[in-house]
Amino acid sequence: MTRTTTLIAILFHGAIFGFFYAWVVSTMWGLDTMAPTEAIAAMNAMNASVRNAAFAPAFFGTPCVSALAAILAWRTGARTAALWVGAGTVLYTCGAMILTMRINVPMNEALMALTPEQIGAEAGTLWAAYSERWQMWNQVRTGTSGVALALVAIGYGQLRAAA
Repeated sequence: MTRTTTLIAILFHGAIFGFFYAWVVSTMWGLDTMAPTEAIAAMNAMNASVRNAAFAPAFFGTPCVSALAAILAWRTGARTAALWVGAGTVLYTCGAMILTMRINVPMNEALMALTPEQIGAEAGTLWAAYSERWQMWNQVRTGTSGVALALVAIGYGQLRAAA
């Protein structure tokens, strides 16, 4: 049960890391090539659509499944594995999930709240400032998600080696 749960945690971590990574290597670069008013409209459409039943389990479920895996590993005496998985859980929770909710989501909501009149001739300036800051924080959450994935995978390796 512990190895299966940890393997599921790896899949969850991989899904959310992949989601963030796709924004780094394609989505934002693509939006940056568009006219700013179109980029703002496209970003708003994507942000509105991401709140769905497919995204929620990866984003919110990752720390839950990962914490469960750490607890199960600890209870079965696999302390080293539990520490690795627990470290991945904490890193994802603080460095990706909370970061997203405190920085990226408010930025998205502020962008969505702008009216066409507010955007107007300032679209280029608004988009450049938004995109640069948003991408920087997305790179942070992507990196921490990748490291968290690696930590959970190391924990899984510890479980397999102990078996």
